[in-house]
Formats: sequence, structure tokens, C-alpha cells
Amino acid sequence: MEGYMYEGSLFLLALFSFFLYRTNNTVLMVFLMMVAAYIVYSHETGTTVTDWKNDAVESFDESVSGNPHKYDIK
Repeated sequence: MEGYMYEGSLFLLALFSFFLYRTNNTVLMVFLMMVAAYIVYSHETGTTVTDWKNDAVESFDESVSGNPHKYDIK
């Protein structure tokens, strides 16, 4: 069942995008196509937004903890 999750989600996004195109909702159609592109990208590369967020949080944590007295409020 899990093997069809990727293809099924892309099929549903394509179907919804087609319906939105037919009803002249091009902004929502473009948004759904961007979501589909993200799904394909994350599936092919293994890189997700969560990985980017975790990298940013770790970088911020390292920069703040480097000098604990730099951000003290007096």
C-alpha cells in the first residue's frame, strides 16, 4: 500500500490542478503544481523542508551559544 502513496498523491494533485484549470482558478492550479514539484523533488533527492529547518535551528543555536555574554540584557 505504501508504494502507491507517491504516485497516488501526484495523480490527485494533477487531477485537482486540471479541475482548477478548467474553472479558471490558475493561481490555485499553479500552487498545486508547485506542491507536486516539491513532492517530486523531495522524493528524488531525499531533502525535505524539515532538514533545512533543522540546519537553520542548529546554525542559530551555535551562533548564540558561541558567546553567552554577548546577548545579555543589562
